Amino acid sequence: MIPTPDLSHLTSQDYQHVYEPAEDTFILLDALEQDAQKLQTNKPLVCLELGSGSGCVSSFVGSILGPTTALYLTTDINPFASRCTRLTGRQNKIPLEPITASLFGPLLTRLHHAVDILLFNPPYVPTDMTEADEAQSRAGIQGSWAGGHDGMQVTDIVLDTVVARTLLPKNLLSPTGRFYLVAVKQNDPPGICRRMLQKHDLQSEVILQRRAGREHLFVIRMCR
Repeated sequence: MIPTPDLSHLTSQDYQHVYEPAEDTFILLDALEQDAQKLQTNKPLVCLELGSGSGCVSSFVGSILGPTTALYLTTDINPFASRCTRLTGRQNKIPLEPITASLFGPLLTRLHHAVDILLFNPPYVPTDMTEADEAQSRAGIQGSWAGGHDGMQVTDIVLDTVVARTLLPKNLLSPTGRFYLVAVKQNDPPGICRRMLQKHDLQSEVILQRRAGREHLFVIRMCR
């Protein structure tokens, strides 16, 4: 069993500004641990997490891969999250490279067909569009959960960017790349899988699901 990253350096004050790892974080860790052997075998060179928050998930991936030359990139619109991610990497001896940016930020053209592991625990809670827009523009902790209509406002941007065949410079996944996405029932995970297969020929499946209070959480894995 791979231990959860050490977050003892983060304080209650940090969590006033940055999303504290919760059940949606832990189901993603469990899904990654299920795939640990395959991830190690693939020998990934570039790992990218969108919306890294505390840095827990990317640090966990670093623990799975062990000593490696892999590049661990993370982005978050929240500067407090970038700081926490860097500290969490340091605490767990994983060389995380946080960038304060929205989603892919300046990385799109540089990572053309280069991302071997893509991670996204998005703002998936259904809210009105105005609340989601304001959360993103304020670049604070609200941006970690306010997801707009059906909770898919930000996720839709990412799905279109990862695989857009008409925008090849924006196509991120490497030939062996894997994309892990957290979703809730309201996001229609089976619909996401069908959409990615039918429109983009991306193999997608729910690899883990569980209930956590009122939420029904899913992890979707997408591969070429």
